[in-house]
Amino acid sequence: MEEGRFTVSRVTVKPKLFDWASERSGLPIDVLLSKFPKFESWVSEKTKPTLKQLEKFARTTYTPLGYFFLDEPPEEKLPIPDFRTLDDEPVRRPSPHLIETMHTMQHRQDWMRDNLVEQGAEPLPFIGSVSQKSPALKVAESIRSTLGIAKICADRETTPQNALLRLRNAAEGVGILTMLNGVVGNNTHRKLDAKEFQGFVLCDDIAPLIFVNNADYKAAQIFTLAHELAHLWLGKAGLFNLDKTLPLDHEVERFCNQVAAEVLVPEEDLRKFWPIAVEDREPHKAVARRFKVSQIVAARRALDLELIDKPSFFSFYDRREEEFEAAKSSKKGGGNFYNNQPGKISTLFGSAVVRAAREGRLLYRDAYRLTGLHGKTFDNFFGRQP
Repeated sequence: MEEGRFTVSRVTVKPKLFDWASERSGLPIDVLLSKFPKFESWVSEKTKPTLKQLEKFARTTYTPLGYFFLDEPPEEKLPIPDFRTLDDEPVRRPSPHLIETMHTMQHRQDWMRDNLVEQGAEPLPFIGSVSQKSPALKVAESIRSTLGIAKICADRETTPQNALLRLRNAAEGVGILTMLNGVVGNNTHRKLDAKEFQGFVLCDDIAPLIFVNNADYKAAQIFTLAHELAHLWLGKAGLFNLDKTLPLDHEVERFCNQVAAEVLVPEEDLRKFWPIAVEDREPHKAVARRFKVSQIVAARRALDLELIDKPSFFSFYDRREEEFEAAKSSKKGGGNFYNNQPGKISTLFGSAVVRAAREGRLLYRDAYRLTGLHGKTFDNFFGRQP
């Protein structure tokens, strides 16, 4: 087809692929139409996009370009068990943000495993060390003992942020790659949705990896991290969220929730503290302050121990959700870029990458790809690292 003096090459794409990509992206149709005025004519096959237009559409919808040359939309499957729920039903389709994040974490884990094996690392003894028949109390004690933490509820931690940092550092100290991020890589325009997933664990006896969705509030992230630690002790990978704090009706998730609850809010300690808590006008807030967890986790633990009933719990839950959404909408900024990186990348992983690059065992271009940091940004960040 002639446009001016030049022949413009146009690409044939099946309409169902455009529909699939736009739905998969989660972008509103008016947003797509504002960026691609001819989108509807592409779908109706009245016209075809140029290759340049198709490339832009692929980038905008977070879709690999090659997918548009298929006859049918691909069925994208997650590489680990999916334990997520929404309104009591399994979540059917993962977002492109989740898929890309998981692939990035798999790539990092693969490199780290090869690097550790090359250095003569031995398998970590706690991975897969328990079964679902193990008492949750004993598993929680094993986790605390291995991580060198007596009780997560220690009064010396003044905030949930500090408690989360302490637990994360303890996990990294025993060889667990622990990454916390609320966006895809460093792209602040691609925010992860805490309602879609709160975390996942990639199990491995050399380089186990936990990813926590940092878009969730801090006190909830502590529970996610504890939950994923329980997965590692079981030796089972999984993708995780809680719909109204209730896991999918699956024995693995129920077990991991019981262990996480016991790690963070030990039954014995809560029963001793409860008479004090109920004297407070907001007992769940008192428990949350004491144990450095979210108020919802505090209420859920009280429900599990039959200290409150279900109507009271769900009434409280709905109020807290409304408050959280209001607070989230008014939240500003994302903090200092360099200060955020250790949590995003994992101190353990980042140190191994920079060491390999400095020793010549890893090309810097590959180090950039692994960390998502490039050139001077990489140098400036890792120049702060030991």
